[in-house]
Amino acid sequence: MQAAADYGKSRARRRIAANQGEVKIAYWLFKSEPGAWSWEDQVKEGAAEWDGVRNHQANNNMAAMKIGDKAFFYHSVNEKRIVGIVEVVKEHYPDPTDASGRFGMVDVKAVEPVESPVTLADIKAEPRLENMALVRQSRLSVTPVAADEWKIICAMAGVKA
Repeated sequence: MQAAADYGKSRARRRIAANQGEVKIAYWLFKSEPGAWSWEDQVKEGAAEWDGVRNHQANNNMAAMKIGDKAFFYHSVNEKRIVGIVEVVKEHYPDPTDASGRFGMVDVKAVEPVESPVTLADIKAEPRLENMALVRQSRLSVTPVAADEWKIICAMAGVKA
């Protein structure tokens, strides 16, 4: 539940900062099966919608996203590794592939690949990441990432935080 608490604190900090004229970005992680939508597909497409999410918690995470938020692009299934960084370029809006009308989507664009992919095993081996939502809620496709987790993983990936 620590990840949920961190997530709530992150949203509160963003609201406070926005009221003071400063907007802080939040961090996220998007999981994708590389056979369905890979990092290479994202790079080739540029900005693209992140549709098809049918989990309420993952949808709520996307609804909390703001333009400029950053996210790790994670290849799931056999690879289980962070391979790139994307940025939210369009906030939550209805997903036309959802006949029920309950779920939405955001648009993201590729920012950069990571120098060194960071595997799930790498993340689990780092004690400072033991409460990360990716570890604690492994089946969730869109998760929050705390600012300190973002910095740790960026360092592991060889990219600037």
